[in-house]
Formats: sequence, structure tokens, C-alpha cells
Amino acid sequence: MSRAAITDLYEIDALLTDEERAIRDTVARFIDTKYLPIVGKHFRHNTFPDELIPELAELGVFGATLKGYGCAGLSNVAYGLILQELERGDSGLRSFASVQSSLCMFPIYAYGNDEQKERFLPKMAAGKLIGCFGLTEPDYGSDPGGMVTRARKDGDGYVLNGSKMWITNGTIADVAIVWAKVDDGGAESIRGFLVEKGMPGFVAKEIEGKFSLRASYTAELSFSDVRVPAKNMLPGVQGLKGPLSCLNKARMGIAFAVMGAAVACFEGARDYTLSRKSFGKPIAGYQLSQEKLADMLQEIVKGQLLALRLARMADEKGKVSPEQVSLCKRNNVKAALEIARSARSMYGANGVMDEYPPIRHMLNLESVFTYEGTHEVHTLIVGKAITGLNAFGG
Repeated sequence: MSRAAITDLYEIDALLTDEERAIRDTVARFIDTKYLPIVGKHFRHNTFPDELIPELAELGVFGATLKGYGCAGLSNVAYGLILQELERGDSGLRSFASVQSSLCMFPIYAYGNDEQKERFLPKMAAGKLIGCFGLTEPDYGSDPGGMVTRARKDGDGYVLNGSKMWITNGTIADVAIVWAKVDDGGAESIRGFLVEKGMPGFVAKEIEGKFSLRASYTAELSFSDVRVPAKNMLPGVQGLKGPLSCLNKARMGIAFAVMGAAVACFEGARDYTLSRKSFGKPIAGYQLSQEKLADMLQEIVKGQLLALRLARMADEKGKVSPEQVSLCKRNNVKAALEIARSARSMYGANGVMDEYPPIRHMLNLESVFTYEGTHEVHTLIVGKAITGLNAFGG
């Protein structure tokens, strides 16, 4: 069997439309020719290839599922395939695109007014304006409702105070979608604000010392009496429904995407063990190696089928439930992380070198295991759906 046939053992490719395959293959060529040759350098030096942003925009990556405003208007399946190829390159590149699309452009599209959409979305689709998503705080990650960031009404605007942590794209973002608690006439509610670069009191500081997502920008955002005009508040949503709907969309894409990292690790381990000899024959010829490869392929097939079904349901029904997304994200990220760890072991000592893909993907997936809802949180979401009992909190 060919390599493609082995990786696509259940002929999932045949379940895709011609357009979906063409979109995936176009992005795959970009990853192979433009990104993979440089990702090792960027991961090693903790940098991001800013020069590739215009090319990603030309490929229609940003806001791919949105209609109008220069966006491609693609299906959720096509978007998942795009993210899968970006993730095959590196989680840092996929995270950049996920945040720009699902966490920044989507809330403006879904909850913004016409003026906000016209002002921001075309430039974001063209990669000329970069966004970030400010929800997580230093002390509030899995419990976003406990956020302490506040927006106080003052005249014809709001005064924002607080901080956000672990914000992808934060240090290069031109606009931050910041969620804060607002006292609306005595009733406290969570609202979204478009906080723009250069507003006095708004500071983005790069987080140092990461061993994961090194080829990515990750920032702490701080707001000290930042005056935000009322026209920069998203009018179409209030409460946790706003940020959680964005996260649900992003999680669906991530669940699809991580299979790209799994494929990269599987194919790398297969090639390496076929070429590397030990005790007179290729490592791939030993039973333990073949068991590891079989386990990897089994989880890739399961994960891809799960992700494809989730995205198809989103296209057919217009939405999917949080429980459906949580099960897919929970399964696929765990499977991809275990595949990366197993692949790393098959390289022996070379497995810890950034010359080879497993250690980079493994370290990245440790973050993906935690962000966009930790593995444990998704476990409890599925558990509540099964039992009807809420296990969150004390």
C-alpha cells in the first residue's frame, strides 16, 4: 500500500468533496514548501514567521467560514481541513489562524454591528489587522465567570481595568476582543469590547520561558484606566454566552486540527523506523515498533472520523452542542498527545532533538491539552450530559 493509503486506511478522503480536497491540498503544499523548512528555526528561537501572514490571507485562511467582508465562506469541514494542515506544520501557526478566525472575527461577525463589521473584518480577512481574544485571567481560566476585569461606564464610553493571561497573538494584535464585567444599571453582566492597540493604558507583554508553542506569540494583557468608546462594545451579546460561543467554535476547529500533528508524528516515526537499523534490520521490523505504529494509526482513523462527523453536523444543522464538541476535543487532543509521545520514543535519543517533529508537536500538544477548555473540564461537560448532574465546583 502507498503511504497515502496507509494514512487514510478507511478512505476518509472519499467522504470529502472535490472542493474540500482541493482546499486541503493547497494548504498542504503551502505547509510543505513554505513553513516546514523554517518552523524548526522559529521554534528554537521563540519567534513567529510574520512574513507568511499575507500568504495565509491569500489562501483564504482567516475567517474562512464567514460570508462576505472578503471572507471565503467555506464549510466547517473545509475549515477543519485547513487547520489540520496548519497543525501538521505546527500548533503555533494553527493557533494564530484559529484565534484570528474563531475567536476574533467570529464574535465581530456574530455580535458586532454593521459599522464594526465593515471597519474590522475586511482588514482581518486580508491579514492587515491582527486580533487576539482576552478572556483568561491569571486566576480565572476554567472558571471565566469569576473574572475580575471591570469596565465602568463613564460618560460616552467605558473605563477598563484588569488583566488577561496566556493570550495568543497578544503582542502583535491591532485589536483585542476583551471580555469584562460591566455594571449596567445595577445588574452586572459580561460584555465584549474592541480594545485597540495604542489606547492609553493598554499594554501587551510577551510571556517568557515557554517550552511549548514557542513558534507563537503569547502575551499578558493589562488594562489600567483604558478608556474605550461605547461604539467599541459588541452590542449583540451579553453574559458568558458571548465568549463561550466563540470557544465552542474554536474547539471544534482544534479537535479537527490536532489530527494533523498526529499524522506528522506517525509518518515521521514510520519513515524513521524504516530507515534506522538496529541489530541488523530496520527498527520497523520489530514487533514493538509495529504495535506502536498500529496504535497510532488506529487513533488517527478514529479521530479523523470523529472530527469529520462533528464538522458535517455543524454544516448540516448550523450548530453543534457543547457536549459534542467536548467529546471530540477531549478524545482527539489526548490521542494526538499520546501519538506524539509514542513517536518521540521511537526516535530514541534523536527524539528529543528539534531536527525531528515529535518533540515539537509533543510539547505543543501539552498546551492544546490545556487550552480551549482543559481535558478535565471537557470530561465534566460530557459527564454532565451523561448523568444530568453538575460536577463543577465544590
